[in-house]
Amino acid sequence: MTTTRTSETSTATDGLVGTAGNRFADAVASRRRAPGGTARGAAGRLARLVLNLRRHPGTVLAVVWLVLVLVATLAPGLFTGQDPIDGVPADKLTGPSAAHWFGTDQLGRDLFARVVYGSALTLQAALIAVGIGLLVGSLLGLLAGFIGRWVDDVIMRISDVLLSIPALLLSLALITVLGFGTVNVAIAVGLGSVAAVSRIMRSEVIRVRNAVYVEAALASGNRWSRVLFRHVLPNSAGPVMVLAALEFGTAILAISALSFLGYGAQPPAPEWGSLVSTGRNFLTTAWWLTTLPGIVIALTVLAANALSRALDSDERRSR
Repeated sequence: MTTTRTSETSTATDGLVGTAGNRFADAVASRRRAPGGTARGAAGRLARLVLNLRRHPGTVLAVVWLVLVLVATLAPGLFTGQDPIDGVPADKLTGPSAAHWFGTDQLGRDLFARVVYGSALTLQAALIAVGIGLLVGSLLGLLAGFIGRWVDDVIMRISDVLLSIPALLLSLALITVLGFGTVNVAIAVGLGSVAAVSRIMRSEVIRVRNAVYVEAALASGNRWSRVLFRHVLPNSAGPVMVLAALEFGTAILAISALSFLGYGAQPPAPEWGSLVSTGRNFLTTAWWLTTLPGIVIALTVLAANALSRALDSDERRSR
Protein backbone atom coordinates (compact mmCIF):
# COMPACT_ATOMS: atom_id res chain seq x y z
CA MET A 1 0.00 0.00 0.00
CA THR A 2 2.76 2.45 0.97
CA THR A 3 4.77 1.57 -2.10
CA THR A 4 1.72 2.19 -4.31
CA ARG A 5 1.08 5.62 -2.76
CA THR A 6 4.75 6.58 -3.13
CA SER A 7 4.65 5.55 -6.76
CA GLU A 8 1.48 7.57 -7.36
CA THR A 9 3.00 10.64 -5.65
CA SER A 10 6.18 10.35 -7.72
CA THR A 11 4.14 10.03 -10.92
CA ALA A 12 2.05 13.09 -10.03
CA THR A 13 5.18 15.11 -9.24
CA ASP A 14 6.79 14.08 -12.51
CA GLY A 15 3.62 15.02 -14.33
CA LEU A 16 3.52 18.43 -12.64
CA VAL A 17 7.16 19.12 -13.51
CA GLY A 18 6.57 17.99 -17.08
CA THR A 19 3.49 20.18 -17.39
CA ALA A 20 5.38 23.17 -15.99
CA GLY A 21 8.25 22.51 -18.38
CA ASN A 22 5.91 22.27 -21.35
CA ARG A 23 4.12 25.43 -20.25
CA PHE A 24 7.42 27.25 -19.96
CA ALA A 25 8.52 26.07 -23.42
CA ASP A 26 5.21 27.19 -24.94
CA ALA A 27 5.52 30.60 -23.27
CA VAL A 28 9.06 31.09 -24.56
CA ALA A 29 8.00 30.04 -28.07
CA SER A 30 5.09 32.49 -27.88
CA ARG A 31 7.42 35.30 -26.93
CA ARG A 32 9.70 34.51 -29.83
CA ARG A 33 6.84 34.49 -32.32
CA ALA A 34 5.46 37.81 -31.06
CA PRO A 35 6.53 41.10 -32.63
CA GLY A 36 9.65 42.29 -30.89
CA GLY A 37 10.14 38.88 -29.25
CA THR A 38 13.47 37.46 -28.20
CA ALA A 39 14.01 35.79 -31.59
CA ARG A 40 14.44 39.22 -33.11
CA GLY A 41 16.30 40.56 -30.07
CA ALA A 42 18.42 43.65 -30.21
CA ALA A 43 18.78 43.44 -33.99
CA GLY A 44 15.03 43.64 -34.51
CA ARG A 45 14.68 46.53 -32.08
CA LEU A 46 17.52 48.37 -33.81
CA ALA A 47 15.92 47.79 -37.23
CA ARG A 48 12.61 49.20 -36.02
CA LEU A 49 14.37 52.19 -34.52
CA VAL A 50 16.21 52.91 -37.79
CA LEU A 51 12.91 52.66 -39.70
CA ASN A 52 11.29 55.05 -37.25
CA LEU A 53 14.17 57.50 -37.71
CA ARG A 54 13.73 57.40 -41.48
CA ARG A 55 10.04 58.26 -41.11
CA HIS A 56 10.76 61.23 -38.83
CA PRO A 57 13.48 63.57 -40.18
CA GLY A 58 13.33 65.67 -37.01
CA THR A 59 14.43 62.67 -34.98
CA VAL A 60 17.30 62.10 -37.41
CA LEU A 61 18.45 65.68 -36.87
CA ALA A 62 18.23 65.14 -33.11
CA VAL A 63 20.39 62.02 -33.32
CA VAL A 64 22.92 63.81 -35.55
CA TRP A 65 23.12 66.68 -33.07
CA LEU A 66 23.65 64.30 -30.13
CA VAL A 67 26.36 62.47 -32.07
CA LEU A 68 28.13 65.77 -32.78
CA VAL A 69 27.95 66.74 -29.11
CA LEU A 70 29.30 63.32 -28.14
CA VAL A 71 32.19 63.65 -30.60
CA ALA A 72 32.91 67.12 -29.23
CA THR A 73 33.05 65.58 -25.77
CA LEU A 74 35.50 62.86 -26.80
CA ALA A 75 37.61 64.82 -29.31
CA PRO A 76 37.11 68.60 -28.98
CA GLY A 77 40.21 69.22 -31.08
CA LEU A 78 38.29 68.10 -34.17
CA PHE A 79 36.04 71.17 -33.91
CA THR A 80 38.39 73.94 -32.86
CA GLY A 81 42.06 74.71 -32.52
CA GLN A 82 41.52 77.61 -30.11
CA ASP A 83 42.56 77.48 -26.46
CA PRO A 84 39.51 77.53 -24.15
CA ILE A 85 41.46 78.89 -21.17
CA ASP A 86 43.94 81.43 -22.51
CA GLY A 87 42.66 84.38 -24.52
CA VAL A 88 43.93 87.45 -26.35
CA PRO A 89 43.00 90.59 -24.34
CA ALA A 90 43.08 92.72 -27.48
CA ASP A 91 40.21 90.63 -28.93
CA LYS A 92 37.91 90.84 -25.90
CA LEU A 93 34.15 91.11 -26.45
CA THR A 94 34.43 90.61 -30.20
CA GLY A 95 31.17 89.58 -31.86
CA PRO A 96 30.63 86.37 -33.85
CA SER A 97 32.78 86.27 -36.98
CA ALA A 98 34.66 83.87 -39.25
CA ALA A 99 37.63 83.97 -36.88
CA HIS A 100 35.48 83.45 -33.75
CA TRP A 101 32.20 81.71 -34.57
CA PHE A 102 30.63 82.47 -31.17
CA GLY A 103 32.62 85.65 -30.54
CA THR A 104 34.96 86.19 -27.59
CA ASP A 105 34.39 86.86 -23.91
CA GLN A 106 35.63 89.64 -21.62
CA LEU A 107 39.12 88.09 -21.48
CA GLY A 108 39.46 87.55 -25.21
CA ARG A 109 38.83 83.78 -25.04
CA ASP A 110 37.12 82.09 -27.98
CA LEU A 111 33.58 81.30 -26.84
CA PHE A 112 33.05 78.50 -29.38
CA ALA A 113 36.14 76.71 -28.04
CA ARG A 114 34.85 77.10 -24.49
CA VAL A 115 31.45 75.68 -25.45
CA VAL A 116 33.07 72.73 -27.24
CA TYR A 117 35.42 71.92 -24.37
CA GLY A 118 32.65 72.57 -21.85
CA SER A 119 30.53 69.81 -23.41
CA ALA A 120 32.84 67.24 -21.80
CA LEU A 121 32.15 68.52 -18.27
CA THR A 122 28.40 68.91 -18.77
CA LEU A 123 27.79 65.63 -20.58
CA GLN A 124 29.98 63.60 -18.26
CA ALA A 125 28.04 64.98 -15.31
CA ALA A 126 24.73 64.23 -17.06
CA LEU A 127 25.80 60.65 -17.80
CA ILE A 128 26.88 60.13 -14.19
CA ALA A 129 23.55 61.50 -12.98
CA VAL A 130 21.52 59.30 -15.33
CA GLY A 131 23.64 56.27 -14.45
CA ILE A 132 23.10 56.75 -10.72
CA GLY A 133 19.37 57.32 -11.11
CA LEU A 134 19.01 54.36 -13.46
CA LEU A 135 21.04 51.92 -11.37
CA VAL A 136 19.68 52.76 -7.93
CA GLY A 137 16.11 53.42 -9.09
CA SER A 138 15.91 50.26 -11.20
CA LEU A 139 17.22 48.10 -8.35
CA LEU A 140 14.74 49.54 -5.86
CA GLY A 141 11.82 49.29 -8.29
CA LEU A 142 12.79 45.73 -9.21
CA LEU A 143 12.80 44.60 -5.60
CA ALA A 144 9.61 46.50 -4.75
CA GLY A 145 7.66 45.10 -7.69
CA PHE A 146 8.91 41.51 -7.49
CA ILE A 147 9.02 40.92 -3.72
CA GLY A 148 6.06 43.11 -2.81
CA ARG A 149 4.63 43.12 0.73
CA TRP A 150 6.47 45.33 3.25
CA VAL A 151 9.45 45.83 0.93
CA ASP A 152 7.16 47.44 -1.63
CA ASP A 153 5.50 49.59 1.03
CA VAL A 154 8.79 50.90 2.44
CA ILE A 155 10.39 51.69 -0.93
CA MET A 156 7.29 53.35 -2.35
CA ARG A 157 6.75 55.51 0.74
CA ILE A 158 10.34 56.73 0.47
CA SER A 159 9.72 57.44 -3.22
CA ASP A 160 6.58 59.41 -2.33
CA VAL A 161 8.59 61.58 0.05
CA LEU A 162 11.29 62.23 -2.58
CA LEU A 163 8.72 63.01 -5.28
CA SER A 164 7.03 65.54 -3.00
CA ILE A 165 10.24 67.63 -2.94
CA PRO A 166 11.07 69.71 -6.04
CA ALA A 167 14.00 68.12 -7.86
CA LEU A 168 16.16 71.25 -7.89
CA LEU A 169 15.56 71.88 -4.18
CA LEU A 170 16.45 68.26 -3.39
CA SER A 171 19.64 68.57 -5.44
CA LEU A 172 20.58 71.77 -3.59
CA ALA A 173 20.07 70.03 -0.25
CA LEU A 174 22.28 67.13 -1.32
CA ILE A 175 24.98 69.47 -2.64
CA THR A 176 25.04 71.16 0.76
CA VAL A 177 25.99 67.79 2.23
CA LEU A 178 28.31 66.60 -0.55
CA GLY A 179 30.02 69.90 -1.36
CA PHE A 180 30.57 71.85 -4.59
CA GLY A 181 31.99 70.46 -7.82
CA THR A 182 30.79 68.86 -11.05
CA VAL A 183 30.85 65.28 -9.73
CA ASN A 184 28.96 66.18 -6.57
CA VAL A 185 26.38 68.05 -8.64
CA ALA A 186 25.99 64.97 -10.85
CA ILE A 187 25.52 62.71 -7.81
CA ALA A 188 22.93 65.08 -6.34
CA VAL A 189 20.97 65.26 -9.61
CA GLY A 190 21.16 61.48 -10.03
CA LEU A 191 19.85 60.79 -6.53
CA GLY A 192 17.03 63.23 -7.20
CA SER A 193 15.81 61.08 -10.12
CA VAL A 194 15.85 57.77 -8.22
CA ALA A 195 12.20 58.01 -7.13
CA ALA A 196 10.81 58.46 -10.66
CA VAL A 197 12.88 55.60 -12.07
CA SER A 198 11.93 53.25 -9.22
CA ARG A 199 8.22 53.89 -9.76
CA ILE A 200 8.40 53.19 -13.49
CA MET A 201 10.42 50.02 -12.92
CA ARG A 202 8.04 48.82 -10.20
CA SER A 203 4.98 49.23 -12.40
CA GLU A 204 6.63 47.30 -15.23
CA VAL A 205 7.81 44.52 -12.92
CA ILE A 206 4.30 44.10 -11.50
CA ARG A 207 3.00 43.78 -15.07
CA VAL A 208 5.65 41.26 -16.12
CA ARG A 209 5.73 39.09 -12.99
CA ASN A 210 2.18 37.87 -13.67
CA ALA A 211 3.03 36.78 -17.21
CA VAL A 212 2.74 33.11 -18.15
CA TYR A 213 6.43 32.59 -18.82
CA VAL A 214 7.38 33.99 -15.40
CA GLU A 215 4.91 31.72 -13.61
CA ALA A 216 6.14 28.77 -15.67
CA ALA A 217 9.77 29.57 -14.87
CA LEU A 218 9.00 29.60 -11.15
CA ALA A 219 6.97 26.40 -11.40
CA SER A 220 9.86 24.72 -13.21
CA GLY A 221 12.03 25.05 -10.13
CA ASN A 222 14.15 28.06 -11.12
CA ARG A 223 15.49 30.16 -8.30
CA TRP A 224 13.74 33.49 -7.81
CA SER A 225 16.97 35.40 -8.46
CA ARG A 226 17.38 33.66 -11.83
CA VAL A 227 13.79 34.41 -12.80
CA LEU A 228 14.19 38.01 -11.66
CA PHE A 229 17.31 38.82 -13.67
CA ARG A 230 16.77 36.50 -16.64
CA HIS A 231 13.07 37.01 -17.36
CA VAL A 232 11.59 39.89 -15.35
CA LEU A 233 14.34 42.50 -15.68
CA PRO A 234 14.90 42.27 -19.48
CA ASN A 235 11.17 42.53 -20.14
CA SER A 236 10.70 45.45 -17.77
CA ALA A 237 13.63 47.59 -18.90
CA GLY A 238 12.09 49.12 -22.05
CA PRO A 239 10.10 52.00 -20.49
CA VAL A 240 12.94 52.63 -18.05
CA MET A 241 15.38 53.14 -20.94
CA VAL A 242 12.91 55.58 -22.51
CA LEU A 243 12.81 57.44 -19.21
CA ALA A 244 16.63 57.40 -19.10
CA ALA A 245 16.79 59.22 -22.44
CA LEU A 246 14.31 61.77 -21.11
CA GLU A 247 16.22 62.08 -17.83
CA PHE A 248 19.40 62.77 -19.81
CA GLY A 249 17.94 66.02 -21.10
CA THR A 250 16.53 66.85 -17.67
CA ALA A 251 19.94 66.18 -16.11
CA ILE A 252 21.64 68.57 -18.53
CA LEU A 253 19.15 71.28 -17.57
CA ALA A 254 19.57 70.62 -13.85
CA ILE A 255 23.37 70.51 -14.01
CA SER A 256 23.48 73.68 -16.09
CA ALA A 257 21.12 75.41 -13.63
CA LEU A 258 23.23 74.40 -10.63
CA SER A 259 26.39 75.43 -12.47
CA PHE A 260 24.71 78.76 -13.26
CA LEU A 261 24.16 79.24 -9.54
CA GLY A 262 27.85 78.56 -8.89
CA TYR A 263 27.69 75.02 -7.48
CA GLY A 264 29.41 73.29 -10.39
CA ALA A 265 32.89 73.61 -11.85
CA GLN A 266 34.65 76.76 -10.80
CA PRO A 267 36.23 79.27 -13.25
CA PRO A 268 38.06 79.08 -15.55
CA ALA A 269 36.53 75.64 -16.29
CA PRO A 270 34.18 76.11 -19.29
CA GLU A 271 31.01 74.38 -18.10
CA TRP A 272 27.86 75.28 -20.05
CA GLY A 273 25.93 76.68 -17.10
CA SER A 274 28.85 78.74 -15.87
CA LEU A 275 29.31 80.20 -19.37
CA VAL A 276 25.73 81.50 -19.32
CA SER A 277 26.21 82.78 -15.77
CA THR A 278 29.39 84.69 -16.64
CA GLY A 279 27.84 86.24 -19.75
CA ARG A 280 24.83 87.70 -17.93
CA ASN A 281 27.01 90.58 -16.74
CA PHE A 282 27.48 91.66 -20.36
CA LEU A 283 23.95 91.24 -21.74
CA THR A 284 23.67 94.81 -22.94
CA THR A 285 27.01 94.89 -24.77
CA ALA A 286 27.76 91.23 -25.64
CA TRP A 287 24.51 89.28 -26.12
CA TRP A 288 26.32 86.28 -27.60
CA LEU A 289 27.96 85.35 -24.29
CA THR A 290 24.66 84.04 -22.88
CA THR A 291 22.54 83.50 -25.98
CA LEU A 292 24.77 81.12 -27.92
CA PRO A 293 25.68 78.76 -25.03
CA GLY A 294 22.02 78.84 -24.02
CA ILE A 295 20.98 77.80 -27.53
CA VAL A 296 23.43 74.88 -27.39
CA ILE A 297 21.94 73.74 -24.08
CA ALA A 298 18.38 74.06 -25.44
CA LEU A 299 19.18 72.15 -28.65
CA THR A 300 20.82 69.32 -26.70
CA VAL A 301 17.86 68.98 -24.34
CA LEU A 302 15.36 69.08 -27.24
CA ALA A 303 17.39 66.44 -29.10
CA ALA A 304 17.37 64.16 -26.05
CA ASN A 305 13.60 64.60 -25.74
CA ALA A 306 13.10 63.78 -29.44
CA LEU A 307 15.18 60.61 -29.05
CA SER A 308 13.11 59.68 -26.00
CA ARG A 309 9.89 60.03 -28.02
CA ALA A 310 11.33 57.84 -30.78
CA LEU A 311 12.29 55.16 -28.27
CA ASP A 312 8.87 55.38 -26.66
CA SER A 313 7.13 54.88 -30.02
CA ASP A 314 9.31 51.85 -30.71
CA GLU A 315 8.57 50.43 -27.26
CA ARG A 316 4.80 50.82 -27.73
CA ARG A 317 4.89 49.05 -31.10
CA SER A 318 6.96 46.19 -29.74
CA ARG A 319 4.33 45.31 -27.11
